[in-house]
Amino acid sequence: MRKGIVFVISGPSGAGKGTVAKGMLDTLDNIRFSVSATNRAPRPGETDGVSYYFVSNERFDEMIRNDEFLEYVDKYTNKYGTPKSSVEGLIEQGIDVILDVETIGAENIKKAIPESVSIFILPPSLEILKQRLIARGTESKELVEIRFSQACEEINCAYEYDYVVVNDDKEKCLRTVASIIEAERRKGSRNADLPKQVLNNEIVENK
Repeated sequence: MRKGIVFVISGPSGAGKGTVAKGMLDTLDNIRFSVSATNRAPRPGETDGVSYYFVSNERFDEMIRNDEFLEYVDKYTNKYGTPKSSVEGLIEQGIDVILDVETIGAENIKKAIPESVSIFILPPSLEILKQRLIARGTESKELVEIRFSQACEEINCAYEYDYVVVNDDKEKCLRTVASIIEAERRKGSRNADLPKQVLNNEIVENK
């Protein structure tokens, strides 16, 4: 049985990386979303353990001291981190894991798990990105400006990723990312046992 693959999805706020990451759960089998931990308060509609693990600032710092994160980052006065336990257990079971993380977190995950696959979601343009941020209506004007400024820096990191996908059309973007995941699943280096099974006259399923 092959180990699960870690797929890291990044992109600036408003690019749609969260929508893409969660969309893969509806599109593909054998894949789970890694829920991050954060010390910020839940937004309307968010559920603990589903949207994020909402923890106190003290608990978050304790998790850092105990080396419980694959990566963590401070952003916009809040902290976000990927618990090791929510990733390592799944990949050992052969289940793929998709993560929605920032560029710094993606870099740290690549160091911890070199075989992970990174995908950067780009907006069609900066103008459209800013329109999306404003249309969300979840942040103040000042925070929108901060996010927009940060987005320009994050976009400069896109060339460091394994794949770059422009989110100019939601459905097309979802299909492209799904095709990347399917292709990575079928790499020979990840399926060394399959030819052996066929040579041993075992039944092999196309999963």
